[in-house]
Amino acid sequence: MSKIVILTGAGISAESGIDTFRAEDGLWAQHRVEDVATPEGFARDPQLVVDFYNGRRKQAAEVSPNAAHQALARLQANYAGQVVIVTQNVDDLHEQGGAQVIHMHGALNSALCAACDHRWPAPMVMAVGDPCPACNAPAARPDIVWFGEMPNDMDEIFDHLAEADIFAAIGTSGNVYPAAGFVAEARRNGAHTVELNLERSAVGNQFAEHRTGPATRVVTDWVEQLLSTPPQQRPAL
Repeated sequence: MSKIVILTGAGISAESGIDTFRAEDGLWAQHRVEDVATPEGFARDPQLVVDFYNGRRKQAAEVSPNAAHQALARLQANYAGQVVIVTQNVDDLHEQGGAQVIHMHGALNSALCAACDHRWPAPMVMAVGDPCPACNAPAARPDIVWFGEMPNDMDEIFDHLAEADIFAAIGTSGNVYPAAGFVAEARRNGAHTVELNLERSAVGNQFAEHRTGPATRVVTDWVEQLLSTPPQQRPAL
């Protein structure tokens, strides 16, 4: 049975209205990474960090999955093999579109206890010092993997990459590791690699195939091709 492993980034949710990070007017143009996306920033000014993610949670609740999210859900449901979707995104648009995903960078709709690591559904508006429902410590924080922290489920992700026949990166910048290294890992294990993006990423030269354009178009076309192509005619399989 063949396996497709897909990595998605901010570019797949941009057409739904979710702000990206690295565009000229993106989130990192509006906020310093050090202030809102590091453990040190949270320790220094927890109110700023909580407010930042409350705003992002509110924005995410106001948008809907687009054709690219829906296409990947359709691929996962109908492909004659296994489709594993790993996302760097913290929104839940993949799930709303019908897919199951691994959230390597955490999730906006989840809260994390800094004292005991318990997770629970985040309220729409978190407050500094919210108590953990498991241990009652006033240690709630956004369940987001910040710079300097280890992404979630890395052992599972690398196991999937080792078994991938096709590895696809969709809407990613190629600037953030370890995700930017996934293409090299998949290539070492013999996978056919394809990048679907508005333009080539920082690691674009490592992919065997490129498809450029809006995610709603290129992802939908790619999925339809995969679902309509007999297995013996697929690349590198």
